[in-house]
Amino acid sequence: MRLTTVTRMSLPDGVVHRFATDVTPGQGEDLPPSFDQARHASLGPRAGSWMAVAFHLPFPAGRDQVARAWLAVVARHGTLRTVLEGHDDELRLRPVELHPLGWQTPSAEPGEDPRAVLRRVLDEACCPFARPAHALCLVEPRSADPAERPVVVIGLDHSHVDAWSLLVLMRDFCSCLDDLACGLEPGTCLPPAAAFADHTRELAARPPALPRVRRRWAEILSRGQGGMPVFPIGLGDLSTPREEVVEVRDVLEPDGVAALERAAARDGVRMVALAMAEMTAVFRRREGVGLRAVLPVHSRHDDHRGDRWHDSVGWFITNSVIECEDPDPRACAAAVRDAVELGSHALGPILEPHGGMPHTPGMFAISWLDHRRLPIDVDLSLRPQHVSAAIRTNGVMVWFVTNGSGLHVRCRYPDTAEARDSVGGWLDEVCAGLVRRALGGDSAGGDGAGGAVSPGAPPGPARDRPAATPRPATARA
Repeated sequence: MRLTTVTRMSLPDGVVHRFATDVTPGQGEDLPPSFDQARHASLGPRAGSWMAVAFHLPFPAGRDQVARAWLAVVARHGTLRTVLEGHDDELRLRPVELHPLGWQTPSAEPGEDPRAVLRRVLDEACCPFARPAHALCLVEPRSADPAERPVVVIGLDHSHVDAWSLLVLMRDFCSCLDDLACGLEPGTCLPPAAAFADHTRELAARPPALPRVRRRWAEILSRGQGGMPVFPIGLGDLSTPREEVVEVRDVLEPDGVAALERAAARDGVRMVALAMAEMTAVFRRREGVGLRAVLPVHSRHDDHRGDRWHDSVGWFITNSVIECEDPDPRACAAAVRDAVELGSHALGPILEPHGGMPHTPGMFAISWLDHRRLPIDVDLSLRPQHVSAAIRTNGVMVWFVTNGSGLHVRCRYPDTAEARDSVGGWLDEVCAGLVRRALGGDSAGGDGAGGAVSPGAPPGPARDRPAATPRPATARA
């Protein structure tokens, strides 16, 4: 799945259509939002709080079939039939029923890029308090070439989805569309999907976190003077959020990923530990400090049935913190385990004495997702894209994603001269170091050339580039 943004995603030259819906009160009681839903909504209504999945239709289908497949997906997942209302401690999730209003064509200037149209639609439709906070769009090509199929775009406010959920949505939609084409009830072939609200209630009912977990969180916040970890190299003036810079790197092709996994196995660790070790090593060389970062961890685990939440849509992610002082991969593996434990508890009661989880300027976060380890099969022939919104930011976020096409990195940081130099240069070293590790070298040297490991494929759109290619600072547009 390609990592991209709404301003750089791959779309045909075509017309954007949106399937409009209305909501009315649904049956059932109001529900409590999760800790992270409440934290997300506390920032208020805003553009760019969404994420989306985009993919080509698996076979020719009319708009009516596309809409019916989507409504079947909505009927499967309870979080898509709730809306956020209220503010702060009075925030509630209200159950609603969706009613189709039909397809609409948003206004566009003559010759306007469909990506710009799509961005306006999703910024307006997919924000925390929208009713509903999701939208189905279809981009129909102007070309008469039958091989150029329409692109489905499903956008949702982050309060209802995480990256795993995007894969579930794509799979469920394609399965429902296939059922309709076969004359079956949509969703016939899909497993049941537990409701995210049940997960929120279950997490809140778990026993309190152990004292050592509370102490670790207190230590982390104290070390950051009450804030979350920040990127340790200068980012410039962050008194107000800046326009974002987004870099996307294709670091390793599949054979390179296999080689990196073998390198990890020699150290008795997983590939994620090598990535943490490389980042730690680069920070040590450049600043003499270790790695401290926010690390999102998922909570799709269940003590009684391990796969209960695997087919559900929701925000099953909470923020933990990873601290790696030693670049040895085994030490980094232990740090990953520690971070996972810190994020495996209901964080509301833990962080309440500290004023909740702070929003810290310069915050540094790392996300690691290996699609190959997920129990969801994504058809890469549909050219799927994980699409993020275009925003203003004052922090640094790095996504590492491994799938059938290799290892990819996306990094977002504020557009300042200092950040372009510090983050861009740091990212160059990290990605080149991972290539060297896959080639059998270490993080201290080597030019990354030769051997049996292929770096990422040549770049497509601007700023999508292989990691090991040196670039002047001006190239990071």
